[in-house]
Amino acid sequence: MPLGVGSMFKGLFRQYGHTVIVLLRVLDIAMLLGGGWLAYFAWHQRWDVDQHHRIVIVLGAFAAIIFFEIAQIYRPWRGDAMRGEIARILRAWVSSLVLVVAVVMLVRLQIRLESSYRWITTWGVLGFLLVVTARVLLSRLLCWLRSRGWSQGRIIMVGLSQMAIASSRQLNESPWAGLQVIGYIDDRAESRFSVGDFSLPRLGSLQDLAAIVAREAIDEVWVAFPLQGDSRAERVFYELRHLPVNIRLVIDCFAFKMSKFLNLNEIAGIPTLDISVSPLHGINRYIKEAEDRVLAFLLLLLVAPAMLLIAIGVKLSSPGPVFYRQERVGWNNRSFYMLKFRSMPVDAEANTGPVWAKPGERRATPFGAFLRKTSLDELPQLINVLKGDMSLVGPRPERPDFVEVFKDQVPNYMKKHMVKAGITGWAQVNGWRGNTDLAKRIEHDLYYIHHWSVWFDLEIALKTVIYGFVNKNAY
Repeated sequence: MPLGVGSMFKGLFRQYGHTVIVLLRVLDIAMLLGGGWLAYFAWHQRWDVDQHHRIVIVLGAFAAIIFFEIAQIYRPWRGDAMRGEIARILRAWVSSLVLVVAVVMLVRLQIRLESSYRWITTWGVLGFLLVVTARVLLSRLLCWLRSRGWSQGRIIMVGLSQMAIASSRQLNESPWAGLQVIGYIDDRAESRFSVGDFSLPRLGSLQDLAAIVAREAIDEVWVAFPLQGDSRAERVFYELRHLPVNIRLVIDCFAFKMSKFLNLNEIAGIPTLDISVSPLHGINRYIKEAEDRVLAFLLLLLVAPAMLLIAIGVKLSSPGPVFYRQERVGWNNRSFYMLKFRSMPVDAEANTGPVWAKPGERRATPFGAFLRKTSLDELPQLINVLKGDMSLVGPRPERPDFVEVFKDQVPNYMKKHMVKAGITGWAQVNGWRGNTDLAKRIEHDLYYIHHWSVWFDLEIALKTVIYGFVNKNAY
């Protein structure tokens, strides 16, 4: 099922999953408070927690509320997707504990530092295990209750489209919604779509709709005709005009070529189907800006000695300036000058003009070739990040001459400019850099844009550090 289809169900879970989500929030706080209490008993052998430890426990729970929201913990999982949720819980909980430790150090609570760190570490482990265990048990309980028909709404699909199949599969595999698709109605006797291992029985034709709804005790009818099926949708409304049954229109997102990037949104009370939208709007833009400026400043302080040595090496390798300023296209198609350590002689492109780097590249100086292979020539771009031209993480920017060529050759190429260009990106950490498949690179860039979050940025930055800057496609 396309990546964006899951987001089409956010409205569904706002209604049907509300009680479960509230229960999850209460469970999480209870587990974290209980974890702090148990950790205190483990180290002090008494249940009455003193005032200072109580303050820290409440602070940790409050921080967890904030970080769990940022990490989008409270959203429904289905199937094996809970594995990803466990990773998000771990990241959010560790962030909460880091904040707790920082506050303890700043305000100097009357807690012995050595014992408090042991206690906080124990609390971190216990809290995480308790939260995950509670969620697993809740999921199993919901599955058990749903399998026995508890609060199980019955749905039929009218019109067997790709969207109907995707919707039915997700609803029937989800323990959260309390909804079950029991079949579909369509005037066509055979489906035009392959459903693989997913079977959905045909209950009849459109003229039998009212009788089937009454006979099967149907709670909701979901209309899933393609976009051009408006006349048949009106027929459904007419057939059910005398029955007190819910009717929903399933948006046929498969009618759009960019269906995997669709997202249901609401602006000023107006429902919209977002096809191509930048994530950097509202508060997200300022969060990204703060993340970039702070981390770029810290990184510049760390690598300043190395940059000084590289600058000397560039000067000694060939005459000319230390930095190479190259025009690139960035956010909103605006041009800027990206900085690099110069790796080629000054007049390397005097006769050829802009040339795409290829295997066997011989234009760079020996020292410049080393800088390129290790990606150390990219370090000055931290200055671009501080200036606001670039981001630490994002799609890599390209030269205007190449952009003019690629925008007509590669589908959706220009969509990469909906966010700031980055020093590293999702495509790069997955090996798509240098002279590699442009379509694959853009696919990864669009995935990054659609799924952007602070956590995703940190994951990409961490992978860049772990896997190193050396790459076989860097030349």
